[in-house]
Amino acid sequence: MLLAAGLFCPVVASADTVTLRMDQINPEEVIMPEIYGQFAEHLGACIYGGLWVGPESPIPNTQGYRNDVLQALRDLKVPVMRWPGGCFADEYHWRDGIGPAKDRPTQVNNNWGGTIEDNSFGTNEFFNLCELLGCEPYLSGNVGSGSVEELAQWVEYITAEDGPMARLRKENGREKPWKLKYLGVGNESWGCGGNFTPEYYSDVYRRYQTYCREFSGNKLYKIASGASDYDYDWTDIVMKKAHSHMHGISLHYYTVTGWNGSKGSATVFTPEDYYWTLGKCLEIEPVIEKHAAIMDKYDEKKRIGLLVDEWGTWWDVEPGTNPGHLYQQNTMRDAMVAALSLNVFQRHTDRVKMTNIAQVANVLQSMVLTRGDKMVLTPTYYVFKMYIPHQGAIPIPLDVTTVRKDVRDGRSVDMLQATASRKDGKITVSLSNVDLDKEMEVAIALGNESKAKNISGNILTAGSIDDYNDFDKPEKVTLKPFSGAKAAKGSIKVKLPAKSIVTLTFEI
Repeated sequence: MLLAAGLFCPVVASADTVTLRMDQINPEEVIMPEIYGQFAEHLGACIYGGLWVGPESPIPNTQGYRNDVLQALRDLKVPVMRWPGGCFADEYHWRDGIGPAKDRPTQVNNNWGGTIEDNSFGTNEFFNLCELLGCEPYLSGNVGSGSVEELAQWVEYITAEDGPMARLRKENGREKPWKLKYLGVGNESWGCGGNFTPEYYSDVYRRYQTYCREFSGNKLYKIASGASDYDYDWTDIVMKKAHSHMHGISLHYYTVTGWNGSKGSATVFTPEDYYWTLGKCLEIEPVIEKHAAIMDKYDEKKRIGLLVDEWGTWWDVEPGTNPGHLYQQNTMRDAMVAALSLNVFQRHTDRVKMTNIAQVANVLQSMVLTRGDKMVLTPTYYVFKMYIPHQGAIPIPLDVTTVRKDVRDGRSVDMLQATASRKDGKITVSLSNVDLDKEMEVAIALGNESKAKNISGNILTAGSIDDYNDFDKPEKVTLKPFSGAKAAKGSIKVKLPAKSIVTLTFEI
């Protein structure tokens, strides 16, 4: 009966196997493209120098947006971009960022290094960027230091055809309204966004979202400011008091050693540190499950999405850089964290509808690093590129058999990690051998007697797990074609090098 059900096939005797449970696919579940979302905050060189150089810059640009970064993000098929924060969101007053750039007031970025913010990148610049990228805007509204009227008028400025805010937008050069789907009502309201209690924030959320109207056929997806990692009480109270007024609730989870003192170097670490990092990264799965179980109490039909709109690694800044600018390097270890996190998100499509890695450029676990007119793609960028075929696909349940390694602080890590999906008649399987030393021979059991055809793939690996790309060596860690997969009857045999990530696409 097990053979008939397609749960097992003769290749399962291999030490490392990935069995595709094709008979258990739910065609109504979809890996939302928004799971591969990005996050751009006014922090360090994320916006200024990363995305935006201004139209007068000698750096090649399109309307002020750097051409190299634009192309890199287009190649990733970025589905959604969150802006303007982060902690900056609750100190951001949108009227400071409209009108002629020379007339915009400046402000001190109190959260991030005391940098002077000139507001040359504002609402028009952000929404035009999203149009250039073909992605959905995700706006984080100011609740901490703003007013209900301010947020309501911002939505009107962006989306209304007529009226006073629409006239103001037209005066600033934009005739047609933009579309705004995702609206966050505050950010980290338990901390930098106001230090609210969950009871008080719930009432504030209900009030603010009431006055964020829908204009000109625009439909808003309203998102409550949710918990930080293990704060299940926040989720419980906000869901209990405000679930009927929201479409989504956020969750923030960083792979970080702690919030006090050194977080450790991004590039200098031991094998023990590496395996601990993966254990901490994977702990996001039980965290998601616990928050989702709380949401189920108030939303059993799963109408409300869980949005992990900040996630990724957080290390000490690179030596000699502003501590408040959060500029860190990005190694093959970070690429592993990206792959394993995306695998988790794809296992929870019933609740997880969006995630936004922090951040898109020059900050934390970024896609690109820039310096002057130079740009490098990070190992994390390549993971996102490898996972493009999963966007909008139907997830395939898996059984994974592999060796488990115990790591520091009572965590454990499976040496083989995997995810799979189906779209347009093709199957995509992403495999990660997280073992630093051992090659794996992996059998992908297809659950039938057919033979895979048209197998193609690519691989991301490095000579050392602490390898990274920098301006003098921009392609030390990069994607390469993968030829280590061979079709067999009912399976695919894969030779998976140590510390490698492989994505295969095939037909059956």
